[in-house]
Amino acid sequence: MANASCLGLYIEEHLMKYAKVSKDRDKIKVEAFGLMFYDRIGEAIEQIIQETYSQKTPISINLSEEMYNYFDMFALLTKNDLSKAIKTEFESFCSDKGYNPNVFETRYAVVGNQEEKEKIRIIHVADNKIELNKQLQQIEGYKLSNVSPISMSIPNLIDVEKNENSLVVNIEDSTTVTTILDNKIYHIDKIEEGSRDFLTKINLKENSYLKAYEICKNTTIYTSEGRELQEEQSTYLEDIMPTLYTIVGKVKTILRDNVGKIKKVYITGTAALINNIDLYFQEYLEEAECEILKPYFVQTTAGDISIKDYIEVNSAVSLGMMGLGEGISGMNFKNQTFADKFPDWLKLEVNPDRTEKEKKNLGGIFTWDLGTPLDKTETSLIRVAVGLILLVVLYSVFSGFLASQIKRKNEEADSFIMQTNNQINLANGDREKINSKINEYNNMIKNLEEANNRITDRNKTRNAIPNLLNQIMSIVPENVQLTSIENSNGTHIVINAQSNRYEQLGYLVAKMKTDVILTNVISTAGQKDNSVVSIKIEGDLP
Repeated sequence: MANASCLGLYIEEHLMKYAKVSKDRDKIKVEAFGLMFYDRIGEAIEQIIQETYSQKTPISINLSEEMYNYFDMFALLTKNDLSKAIKTEFESFCSDKGYNPNVFETRYAVVGNQEEKEKIRIIHVADNKIELNKQLQQIEGYKLSNVSPISMSIPNLIDVEKNENSLVVNIEDSTTVTTILDNKIYHIDKIEEGSRDFLTKINLKENSYLKAYEICKNTTIYTSEGRELQEEQSTYLEDIMPTLYTIVGKVKTILRDNVGKIKKVYITGTAALINNIDLYFQEYLEEAECEILKPYFVQTTAGDISIKDYIEVNSAVSLGMMGLGEGISGMNFKNQTFADKFPDWLKLEVNPDRTEKEKKNLGGIFTWDLGTPLDKTETSLIRVAVGLILLVVLYSVFSGFLASQIKRKNEEADSFIMQTNNQINLANGDREKINSKINEYNNMIKNLEEANNRITDRNKTRNAIPNLLNQIMSIVPENVQLTSIENSNGTHIVINAQSNRYEQLGYLVAKMKTDVILTNVISTAGQKDNSVVSIKIEGDLP
């Protein structure tokens, strides 16, 4: 069986890097590589495939708009429970951001939590399905087998020592910083600044992205101990250095805030071609060792291809290795079809030009010479093979249709559930507002009733006193003198009266009771002082 191979394509807006990588057991080899500036991406891909003889070679490309999130989970969760918990966490994140989770294709990787040992850390990667489908359409008609985030594939180039903590700073169009702790990818940081910024500036001066790229390759950064710059170099460094200064500042922050002690910082990508960039990074990142990322399996001697030429296409090489099964698993955003799962050798090939020796070496069962009549055995084998193929095709078509319908219904159900939950949340919010208003209105009604009662009592008392006085004046006998009338409490009245005759005072008390001038009328026994008798009469206003 031939060695496995894969064509890695790292695609940017104006530039495409490519590398055809093969694997024989544990030995990795780069068979062909290069880069191409393009205006029409389809034509560029076609040209690269023709030049590298990759018409039947699997292709591995990079994602372009991926988003990273991190969730902490308990390590004892089962696989099914873990998947459900991750889905719930991502849906909660989308709800907070106002995103629709159904528009994302997602993958995740699991790594040990460095801060809480009883938990695991989930590196969750999401990409917009629309952008992903655009990428897939670019490779339509070719054997696309892998679509992975470059931040996850670039560590494939490092032969990481045991327990070595490192950062991989990949400065392409934009920059990704991959943190590796205990030989495993632990965190991804995306930095918007990258080679696109200074290539665009130089292109405006030179009117050529290719020339801008070559200028960067030939530019040298002189450190604090370096010589003075020539005027031409200074002009281009004015375009390059602000971007590098921003990147190295953000990398310094990542290095400082990392949960592990970082030993090495590897620099790769287009910007890694700038001479002395590793020395420039070293000046700012004194606590770690900075170096250019060289593929661990590439060994060059005098007369061989320059190692810098390999470094130029590091991103494409790492993607090619990803397509060969190297590196972290589970990050392939290309959904595998039924046909993708068949190995290359399990295919019916009809070729009249093969020799008898070739047919014998291939086993004879999958190849027939159509230049001679078929015997009964061959005819039977063909019929069986065709029947099996038709059965497999029908089964795969039906399974694919059924799976797509189930997926679509699940997505519709998830969408309806999400909409229903949103409506329930809105209804609960409205109910709380209504209950709050009801309580507020009840309090207002209670306060109004209390105020109304106070006003009524006040008016009642205000009118009752004059009426009481008028009634008392009409019943007071001539020999009775009222010395005081007191409204002591609410509707309670206290009257002090005196007379020189007991019967007159008794008449007054009786009259108040019978005419209901006061209710609950009581009086004290008369006290005589000389010839004057005094009594106290108490009662309540009716």
